Amino acid sequence: MIEVREVTKRYGAKAAVSDLSFTVRPGHVTGFLGPNGAGKSTVLRMMLGLHRPTAGSVTIGGRPFVGWPRGMRHVGALLDAHDIHGGRTGRAHLTALAVSNGLPRRRVGEVLEEVGLGDAGHRRIGGYSLGMKQRLGIATALLGNPPVLLFDEPLNGLDPEGVKWVRGLFHRLAEEGRTVFVSSHLMSEMANTATHLVVIGKGRLIAAESLKDFAARGTHQSVTVRTPDVAALRTVLAEAGASVEPHTDNSLTVTGLSAARIGDLAFQSLVPVHELTPHTASLEAAFMEVTADSVEYASGDAR
Repeated sequence: MIEVREVTKRYGAKAAVSDLSFTVRPGHVTGFLGPNGAGKSTVLRMMLGLHRPTAGSVTIGGRPFVGWPRGMRHVGALLDAHDIHGGRTGRAHLTALAVSNGLPRRRVGEVLEEVGLGDAGHRRIGGYSLGMKQRLGIATALLGNPPVLLFDEPLNGLDPEGVKWVRGLFHRLAEEGRTVFVSSHLMSEMANTATHLVVIGKGRLIAAESLKDFAARGTHQSVTVRTPDVAALRTVLAEAGASVEPHTDNSLTVTGLSAARIGDLAFQSLVPVHELTPHTASLEAAFMEVTADSVEYASGDAR
């Protein structure tokens, strides 16, 4: 379990993180989201003892990471797939880490096979593609078979097969009772991978809850309605307070009313309906709405 308690981190006069508290529990894949500049990387580095909080505490398994001897047995992490010596082979890189952390050398071959680099371990890392470096970084995190795993943008550079594999890996690790904490900008993948979310903006907590509950925060959920009498149904729905957008194919996009309510109103008004499709809550839509005031660099069309 990871516990962040009333953490503040300042760099001179600038506060990168302010009074931040949340808990990441085992048995779940927890996504870590926030706009650029929200403080995510700072938080991850504080978890690993690379930065010290100005105030507050960050503990893993009840103690700071630096308090764990041979830390790779307790926490595995991928922060930057590029931050690695390109002149070494993948196998040499992992072997050095295994020896320094008192891990059996057999783990090197095991994790190389697990991440799909069994035939590439003898090659120099400088010749690896970005996707291969990501796989090597994941292998590094898995090397100590730790109960807690941290990943920062682990999907960058992976092809569709790799993305599917990583998704399955994270689910399996969580099902084994491990704590899996994943930072990513890819909302579609977080929607398919995470079960819980921690969302921050400008260094402050916005939400710490299930993905389902967070996605439901989006207010612009809509219903597609198709009818041969567009004008009549549009009038009925508008009078009930809905926002109605007509389309050329005899359909309407309706917001502000549930599908059930739209169906009832159409029935009561004797307007035939050929389609009534509610659109489920979108993680991306909820994220954009909830973090709108926390975006540090907004493009012109986002204002």
